[in-house]
Amino acid sequence: MAACNCTTKPDERGDSSESFDVPDMMLYIIITASVFILLIIGMALMWLKKYRFLMRTIRKLQNVEQPMTEQLSPVDPEADPLKQNFSPVTHAAVKPRESNLIISRPRRQSSKSASRALQRSPQTDGRFNKNDLILHQLIKAGGEGVFYKANMMHGTIKGHSMFTCKIFKKGCSHRQVEREVSVMQKLGTHKNLLQLLDWDITEAPYMLVMEYVAHGTLRSFLQVNQERLCRDQELQQLFTTATYHIAHAMEHMRSKMIVHCDLALRNILVHSFPHEVKVAEFGLAREIARTWSRSSSCKKDYRQRIPSRWYPPEYFKSDVYGFKGDVWAFGIVIWEMQTFGTLPYPNLNTSEEVARYVCAGHRNGEPEQCRPEMIQMMKDCWQEPYSMRPSFKDIVRVLENILENDHDYLDLDKRNQRASMESEESQPSLKTEVYCNTDEC
Repeated sequence: MAACNCTTKPDERGDSSESFDVPDMMLYIIITASVFILLIIGMALMWLKKYRFLMRTIRKLQNVEQPMTEQLSPVDPEADPLKQNFSPVTHAAVKPRESNLIISRPRRQSSKSASRALQRSPQTDGRFNKNDLILHQLIKAGGEGVFYKANMMHGTIKGHSMFTCKIFKKGCSHRQVEREVSVMQKLGTHKNLLQLLDWDITEAPYMLVMEYVAHGTLRSFLQVNQERLCRDQELQQLFTTATYHIAHAMEHMRSKMIVHCDLALRNILVHSFPHEVKVAEFGLAREIARTWSRSSSCKKDYRQRIPSRWYPPEYFKSDVYGFKGDVWAFGIVIWEMQTFGTLPYPNLNTSEEVARYVCAGHRNGEPEQCRPEMIQMMKDCWQEPYSMRPSFKDIVRVLENILENDHDYLDLDKRNQRASMESEESQPSLKTEVYCNTDEC
């Protein structure tokens, strides 16, 4: 009996130890699961709090912007300015605007300086009525819109009886047109920049009214008058004078920290050649923050719209464009002018070919009959890297010196011609006197 008791006790102790191990393991699992669940609940509460805060912020922004956006009519994707009762000699049958547009509406800006510029903008509500618009001669048709000579059926716009009207094509967003108006407002008044007078962008087709120009684009002007201009002995001085005024306009844009991004002969309008040439088309223009350096560059997000034949190699290599990019385009403009509006890189057919050609270091050839000073200026504008190119301030100074030398030369030439004419006028009278005296008349 004693032996039996001894053998059974260890088994009882083993069963009791196993009975104690199972609850301990269960307790450990329960504690671990509880901690894990609490962590999940805590993270869920934290994300829920952030989500609610984000939704409140979005609702606040929507409440702020909604009163302003209600004033803007939606863009009609089918609205083609050339198909909405616009004809060269009839007025536009478009609904009159019902409310004024406030361009500087509250919205977050990518640049603080851009936001301040919009807040400082002068009067931002256009007031002309599309019903009174009368379109006349077509000036140019671009990728974003068409330009017409126009006037109002009743009255004037800021004292102008005739003006240039830009009508945007379908596909141009309201934000894009609004930005162009903002850029033109910031540029202010300059004799060689096309001035904005009024606008109506409440509903498509969007329109800008600008000052009147008599002779259309500089490209068409040179092509139409090429034969007459080629007979002018002072042609190179005329070209230099026009180039000087274009450079003045670009220097003004640089002082306003705005890059044009679309400088070309087709985007320069002529009122009186060569002194009244005006840089136009600011649809691609962008503002660069004043805290950046003069040679800084800005990223582009509209590769499909760029005029690649006027763009510098750094754009194709690094996707950047700055003030020195406008300098490159200015050199192309000089080349266009000297060749009477010839398309740059005439032997290349596609943008890809132009990009490879330019990035390989090739340039446009030297135009015939072009003065050496302008050839050198073109080469300076096309230097790489872009930091080696001159600024528009330098270009203006060089052109001033060229024109001063031309003026001195012309003055001297005129004085010589005048002296020659006076000597010719006096010479016959002397001969007559001698003849009379000899014959004792």
